[in-house]
Parts: sequence; structure tokens; C-alpha cells
Amino acid sequence: MNELPRMYHNKIDKDLNNNERVFSTLDSNNIYTNSFINNRNNLTVEQKIVNIFNSPNYIYKIDVVIVTDNNKVIKRIIGKNKNNLITMDNEYIPINTIRDIYINK
Repeated sequence: MNELPRMYHNKIDKDLNNNERVFSTLDSNNIYTNSFINNRNNLTVEQKIVNIFNSPNYIYKIDVVIVTDNNKVIKRIIGKNKNNLITMDNEYIPINTIRDIYINK
């Protein structure tokens, strides 16, 4: 085989400090609980829904307990539009009928 030409290598004579800071949750001992989504906090239903969608447990869908005027149901929600929560079964639950909502344990 033919020998390939030599490659140019620049000499690095100084210290380089171009490392980026990296955050990892693999070694942290943080345990996420549902304490920020409960009846003891004085949060509105809208704030609780925003907290659920921003929680680390929500990726695409999450099981929640929805308390309405008439009953208490466990649903798997996948999204929200202006006035409704959208469930995995393609049901629309009006937000104005919800009295309380929290993540199912």
C-alpha cells in the first residue's frame, strides 16, 4: 500500500478552559414528591394543571385524579387546550367543572 501524506498537527502550548458546565440528575439524591400538588397548597386548578404538565413525571401522559362536582375519577391526561383537558381516551374534560386535580400515586 502507498503511504499516505502526513497530517498537520498544530501544537497547543496553552491551557484550554472551554469546557461547558453540565448538569446531571443521575447522582443527585432529589426525590420528587407530589407535595406541591395537593389540597394544602392554596393553588388554583389552573396552577395545579400547569404544575402537573411541568412536573418531571409528565413526559407524554400522566395518571391523575380529577375531582369534579359529581365524582372523583382517575384519568390519563395527555394535553390541554384553552378550556379542556384531553385524556388518552380522547375525552374532553372542561376545566371549569374540575374542583381539584392531583397526580395519582
